[in-house]
Amino acid sequence: MIDKKLIPVKGLKKEPFSGSHFGMRYYFCADDTKENFLVFVYPEPWSFEKTPDEQKTQNTFPMTEDGMDAAISWLLEQYDARRDFWNSVSKNTIHLVNQTS
Repeated sequence: MIDKKLIPVKGLKKEPFSGSHFGMRYYFCADDTKENFLVFVYPEPWSFEKTPDEQKTQNTFPMTEDGMDAAISWLLEQYDARRDFWNSVSKNTIHLVNQTS
C-alpha cells in the first residue's frame, strides 16, 4: 500500500504528504508543535482541502520512526475496516465528478 521510505518523518515538519489507495485518500502533516504528526483518511475524489471535515477520520502519532510505523499500520486498519466502501468510492469517482460539474 504505502512505502514508508517515501514519507520521510522529518520531512513532515516542512511539507505535508498525501496519496491514495483504491478510493481511500490519506494526508500526513505536522501538528503545531512539530513533535507529532496527524494522519487523515477521507474518500476520493476531492483534495484534502475540498473534502468536508465530517468525511475525514484522523489520528495523531509521535514524530518518530516508531510513530511512522504506527501510522502505516493505522492506515492499513482503516482500509481493511472499510474496504468495500473505499473500493466503491474508487469505482464511482468519475460519476461523482460528473454529478458536480
